[in-house]
Amino acid sequence: MDHLGSRGTIRAALLASVSSAAFSGVALAQEGAPSEQSYDETDTIVVTGVRASVDRAIDTKRNADGVVDAISAEDIGKFPDTNLAESLQRVTGVSIDRVNGEGSQVTVRGFGPDFNLVTLNGRTMPTAEVNVIGARGNYDAGGSRSFDFSNFASEGVRALEVYKTGQATLPTGGIGATINILTRRPLDQDPLTASLQAKALHDSSVDRGDDVTPELSGFLSWKDESERFGASVFASYSRRDSAAGSQQVNDWINLRSEGGEILDAYLRSDGSTQVTNPPSAGQLYAVAQDSRYDFSEIERERINGQLTVQFAPIETLVFTGDYTFTENQTDELRYQQTNWFARPFDQLIFEESEGVATAVFQQENNNGSKDIGFEQTNRAIKDELSSWGFNADWEASDQFTFIVDAHKSTAESGGNNPLGHLATMVGIAAPVILRHEVDFRSGFPVQDYEIDDSVRGNGNGVLDAGDLGTQVFRSSGTDYINDVGEVDLRGIWDSEYGQITVGANLRDVTAEAYVNNTLQELGSWGIANPGDVEQFAPGVIEEYCLACRFDDIPVGRAETAFRADAVDLWQPLLDAYPGITNNQELNYNRVDEEILAVFASYELSTDLMGRPFALNAGLRYEETDVTSATVQQVPSGIRWTSDNDFILDRLGGTQSVTEENSYDHFLPNVDVKMDVAEDVVLRASYSKTIGRPVYSNLYAQVSAGVPSSPTALGGQAAASSQNPQLVPLESDNFDVSVEWYYAPSSYASVGYFRKETENFVGGGVVNRPLFDLRDPASGAPGTRSGDALDILEALGVDLSDANLFSLTALIDANGGNVAAAQAEFEGLLDGNSLPQSEVDRLLILYDVTSNADDPILDFAVNQPINANDGTIDGWEFAWTHFFGDSGFGFQANYTIVDGDIVLDPNGSTEANQFALTGLSDTANLTGIYENYGFSARLAYNWRDAFLFATNQTPDRSGFYTDEFEQLDLNVSYDINDQLAVSFEAINITGEDLRQYHRVPNQFLYSYEQQVRYQFGVRYNF
Repeated sequence: MDHLGSRGTIRAALLASVSSAAFSGVALAQEGAPSEQSYDETDTIVVTGVRASVDRAIDTKRNADGVVDAISAEDIGKFPDTNLAESLQRVTGVSIDRVNGEGSQVTVRGFGPDFNLVTLNGRTMPTAEVNVIGARGNYDAGGSRSFDFSNFASEGVRALEVYKTGQATLPTGGIGATINILTRRPLDQDPLTASLQAKALHDSSVDRGDDVTPELSGFLSWKDESERFGASVFASYSRRDSAAGSQQVNDWINLRSEGGEILDAYLRSDGSTQVTNPPSAGQLYAVAQDSRYDFSEIERERINGQLTVQFAPIETLVFTGDYTFTENQTDELRYQQTNWFARPFDQLIFEESEGVATAVFQQENNNGSKDIGFEQTNRAIKDELSSWGFNADWEASDQFTFIVDAHKSTAESGGNNPLGHLATMVGIAAPVILRHEVDFRSGFPVQDYEIDDSVRGNGNGVLDAGDLGTQVFRSSGTDYINDVGEVDLRGIWDSEYGQITVGANLRDVTAEAYVNNTLQELGSWGIANPGDVEQFAPGVIEEYCLACRFDDIPVGRAETAFRADAVDLWQPLLDAYPGITNNQELNYNRVDEEILAVFASYELSTDLMGRPFALNAGLRYEETDVTSATVQQVPSGIRWTSDNDFILDRLGGTQSVTEENSYDHFLPNVDVKMDVAEDVVLRASYSKTIGRPVYSNLYAQVSAGVPSSPTALGGQAAASSQNPQLVPLESDNFDVSVEWYYAPSSYASVGYFRKETENFVGGGVVNRPLFDLRDPASGAPGTRSGDALDILEALGVDLSDANLFSLTALIDANGGNVAAAQAEFEGLLDGNSLPQSEVDRLLILYDVTSNADDPILDFAVNQPINANDGTIDGWEFAWTHFFGDSGFGFQANYTIVDGDIVLDPNGSTEANQFALTGLSDTANLTGIYENYGFSARLAYNWRDAFLFATNQTPDRSGFYTDEFEQLDLNVSYDINDQLAVSFEAINITGEDLRQYHRVPNQFLYSYEQQVRYQFGVRYNF
């Protein structure tokens, strides 16, 4: 199977089929109130098969005023989709991000998840996601505006609407799209409706979890004979056990070659380093800091519930009360193998990609005591969403209707492991490496190493648990809460001259993040006590074959690795080191938004030149007030604890910061539609929309980091500073399309869109000091590290991180007596370097803490700023066709997205670059058969490579996701009118995820995925 997701024959066939259609598609649906009025209730609830649902979607597109796609409940239920994101990816112009093999967030027309507003029955939904299990990294502080669709089961939803251009009557916040989730209403159902569905899920990736896990759902709706009172309830439960091998690189250091030479710290001082294809003068080159293998065992448990009650005291007045609840708990045990490069290298092989020379092979010799890391992590997240809503719809007369809608909704996300942490990380390692290397030439890190445990291990000649020693404990604890209270009032006047809607909307939003991170040193990075893991936590560590857990992705030497629940290690190892310092980070951030809007719209349906013509014009005015408050700890100093490890001491107390901001917007929209022929519809739309900055960018917080390695040898310190003065993106949106409804259940269309956007948020990186922190590893004249650097250069020994740290520590230990420290250092030398055993001994004994003689440290501070404009345009093609009454049909779409600004891979590592993220072409092809009780769909989805982050790490690199394709199958059979059985296969070919840093051969992250199977039965009463 193709783990790189190369372009296949299926995609070629899709392109050919869609191109031959001359038309394709923007799907359009009705504009309306931000509630169920915007969807045809009667059509939606009459479900007679896949083709019927396709017909309803086509009717919705054809009769709409605005640019909207819609999917009915039958579409969602029949697609092989485990959640709403996977249903949405079938929509033209929509692409998704997958996590742990499941759809999570959506990108629409090149705008990422933070710029697509999600509403539930027209109500703005809160978002909360502090971390994503199955993604790179251990934790996040939360604060995005992106909605995680994996929290919603697809069975509980009646329909989805995707508004691709603005409407004055819709809440603001979606530049890419406003996605409306519609639930069922009891007064629109039959007097008694009930269904039960059960599925058995088998994930072929599972390792020690259950081979089969359940998915259960049920729906019950009732209304009385008078149809004045009704109630409905939906509930679902699902659990999935899975496992995955992943790989990552913590960071690539991109530097500019001077005179064809690479940094001295990477080379042996005696000239013995073998360098193949070295970078040329002035060329950008990159060296990996490390490579890591991970194996994760994951359990996800999801609960959904909906309760709706309706009462119609008179025929023209309907009260609706509803409650929606979702809970998604995900637990991960992750076991890691890491090879850190201490530098200098003994061998480097460079290969050029897009003008950048990347070290695709790196090899380093040690003396049998360099460590290989085996960090153990327990990550657990609990996401909850609860929403209480009320709606009153009063048809006061034939001409006047009044609607009141209000809701209070809360989303919470936070750590949920047994210790209450988001992630508990126990750093352990074996100091036994004689030689290690990594080879990236396959596109993935292939590690190899040679051990010698006679120096600091247990001396039995094999890597085993007896060689393991503790390093540090780390924990992350983040609780994030997002509250939304919203009231919407509107009146609708119908007359022979058209329909006028006027209204007002008040939305209060609060976003709060509580952060509690800790770091506690046990044996420290130097592994002071090899063997203490087995000594103090006997039997907890299990030896296993890590390489055996990878099926597709190339992997190197990892036959012997170790795994344990980090929580089980935490307490016994903590008890073994009483009195250790808990270096704790405590921060609190809060953002309050108050949004007041008034709006008006006008709709007209008439004839123009003898042809049906429709106009929809509207204007929305909004005022927004923002208050941002932060309470954060002030770091007191930086400790240099080993060759390239630093710790930020947090003993400086706290500070509070509050900032305010306000802005307003006029947001017009105009949509016109004309049936230029009996079966051809021509449309044009203009709208102005906004997308607000993510909450985390609005924090008043400044976060300092630590250097990646000694700054004297090229290391940099990164930091972040948020910006409460950010204003929203503003986009002028233009759409034109033509649709050809040439046969029953068939149509083809082509649409062009253009979005001219201002105020894009870029990562503005500036170098500046923070909190008066000083640099203990600067190499500046007159400092300890400066004296050490002078001695190393005079002696002609390796300018390595280890040598510099060791000599600086000796100067510190000798009370600043440089001569005594030099003599002691020379007495320890073995050739041009210290033996690793001496390095380990010194870093166990000493830390180098910044003092008043050290210079102020300059941080590369990344601050979000409104600094850029950009244009996104593209084409959407769609074709749906059924072959008469044969039962065979297909749905195909292809989206081309282009932006006017892209990253330069050879751009400066010290200058910010702006580019549009999330832009990629996408394609979908679904083959359909439905006849004689059988229904089958084979669905293919493809997304091209795309940039997902800019100005990352101190060298201002971009992060990219490689192209990805997936094939899914759904087959069902109706045994009778009540009973149906189904089979689903998801990701049939087991495609894998790969990401890269700056250029394709700078590997960043991979995630191996396997096929999942579901067997189901559904009974309708």
